[in-house]
Amino acid sequence: MPKVAILDSGVHLGHPHVGAVAGGFDATGVGDWQDRIGHGTAVAGAIRSLAPEAELLVVKIFEGGLRTNIDIILRGVEWALDQNVDIVNLSLGTANADHAERLGEWVAKGSLWVSAASTYPGMLAGVVGVEIDASLDRDRVRHLGGTRFAASPYPREIPGVSRERNLQGVSFAVANVTGLIAARMPMNRDPGRWFEN
Repeated sequence: MPKVAILDSGVHLGHPHVGAVAGGFDATGVGDWQDRIGHGTAVAGAIRSLAPEAELLVVKIFEGGLRTNIDIILRGVEWALDQNVDIVNLSLGTANADHAERLGEWVAKGSLWVSAASTYPGMLAGVVGVEIDASLDRDRVRHLGGTRFAASPYPREIPGVSRERNLQGVSFAVANVTGLIAARMPMNRDPGRWFEN
């Protein structure tokens, strides 16, 4: 059973789309990892729906909005790697080269990282970088070469809510790829064959 660290806004404990979580850490310093935004809960629900057996660990790096700083991110990453996670789901990104260098030091320490392809850490070597392809179903990806993939930007469906009114974006494309990878671990070493049936 793979361990997945979700670095986001926390999670709403007991949410039926998420189920049980194995633990959590508040890197923001607020004192808890309760989700007050809803984003992290939606990301966790998307991962859970594709990888129901995965062990989810929650790392809160957002509080009050979807903005944070590099020190909070790295505090969260350090905790996640100390838990020996198999996958780090980090859908945010930065264009700051100094931040990229600091993130790269942690990427080199291990675990499989999944992030948005257009920013760091998603642009770093060895990180699974994800782009949006709205034509894809949630359980399908398109291989773009190397460790780059395109995936659906939609989270799990909500009965009675149209797709257009649901959350959407690269965060959920990243979560969908994370869920699909977690459901297939251990995998062939060739990323191009990760999602073959």
